[in-house]
Amino acid sequence: MFLALMKDRGYRVLGLEYSVEAAAIAWGYDGVPTVCASLSRAPLPDASCAAITMFHVLEHLYDPAAYLQAAHRLLRPDGRLIVQVPNASSWQFLLLGENWTGLDIPRHMYSFRDRDLILLLDRCGFEVIRTKYFSLRDNPAALASSLAPDLDPMARRVRGIAETPLVRLLKDVVYFALVLAAVPFALLEAACRAGSTVMVEAVKRC
Repeated sequence: MFLALMKDRGYRVLGLEYSVEAAAIAWGYDGVPTVCASLSRAPLPDASCAAITMFHVLEHLYDPAAYLQAAHRLLRPDGRLIVQVPNASSWQFLLLGENWTGLDIPRHMYSFRDRDLILLLDRCGFEVIRTKYFSLRDNPAALASSLAPDLDPMARRVRGIAETPLVRLLKDVVYFALVLAAVPFALLEAACRAGSTVMVEAVKRC
């Protein structure tokens, strides 16, 4: 959907995806050109990208440094890299520990603190020019799902939990109310640079 929005705004976009099924959905439903490939083997020439985005990607990789090095090679000299990951120095993690959904073991290979991510980017040839600690989509929902994992709609669908329409509706309403209640806390932790996600914008270092 993100790439479809960018395409609608006149940008040339290309998606990379490990899953053939997900790539087909991007092509078929969103009209976004998507190939099954990793960034290190992307069918693109060096210095050909104006921007590369990685929203909740690095924590799933066995070798995140290799991915960032590939991004460095593919970006134009004035290109931008946007990376977002769960923030292991967030208040949510400090308060909830192993119950924090940002850990997501075993799907997450790494847990990044904000300073870990900045150091990794530096070692891969990037200079961070902006950091952001709040995502309206992710931060309140992370707290709600950590406190009440059995109410998380996505988790319930993935697990194939049998529910009557009424039970499903009630769970969704309670979950939505919990997400709304989590917004003030999510805003406060983000204001203190301790949000449950950290997004950085970086450029290639000269």
